[in-house]
Amino acid sequence: MAGELTRLTPRDRHLLDLLDQHKTLTTDQLVDVAFGSAGRARNRLNVLLSRDILDRFRHYQRPGSQSWRWTLGPVGAALVAAGRGDPLPRPATVRDATARLAMSPTLPHLLAVNGFFVALTAHARTDPSTRLDRWWNEARCREEVGTVVRPDGHGVWNVGGRAVPFWLEVDLGTETLSRVVGKLDGYAKLPPPRAYPVLFVLPIAAREANLHAHLSRTGVPDGLTVATAADDHAADTGGPAGP
Repeated sequence: MAGELTRLTPRDRHLLDLLDQHKTLTTDQLVDVAFGSAGRARNRLNVLLSRDILDRFRHYQRPGSQSWRWTLGPVGAALVAAGRGDPLPRPATVRDATARLAMSPTLPHLLAVNGFFVALTAHARTDPSTRLDRWWNEARCREEVGTVVRPDGHGVWNVGGRAVPFWLEVDLGTETLSRVVGKLDGYAKLPPPRAYPVLFVLPIAAREANLHAHLSRTGVPDGLTVATAADDHAADTGGPAGP
């Protein structure tokens, strides 16, 4: 394993850090966040796969093929653990964790959350006036807010030197709107240092409109700022970094 350290590039280390924090990213997401070229991404990812630094999985689908989902491999997980001074995980333990992730019913939601932040990161790579200053996963959010509320993520988006922090709630349309809106009560209890705006990202504009109608009936807790976006509308307006 020590020999791998001399062969890791800064981008490789960045990939290890991303996958350690956010569990899994698709090939397309890794292209956007770290490569910019699908060909270069595939070549390097396959090299890292052959050395057990990364691992991957995907599910069968027709027609076409599902994009690979990438995770830390046994060597990559050991390198990350060594860098933190943690005990090195057994290869079987790392493989088991990847298998559980592949079969997790929350995997689509995780990829959607990660995809939101990847889109911001990709935009910032091409627009020097913007920057994603912070990207916290769900576990990191829990460290900050405990059990008061469970954000899907947290970010600080910087445009022209103006930083805007936000909590992220990604909705896939699987919960009732009452349950979605009910999450705002927890956010309203956060103390001022963490009383950031709450951004709901919904799958389609129709559901976003229904959420607005629901909020107009129930109201928003005092002192809380709520913003919404819809994936199908954002796709036509520059993604999460657009208007």
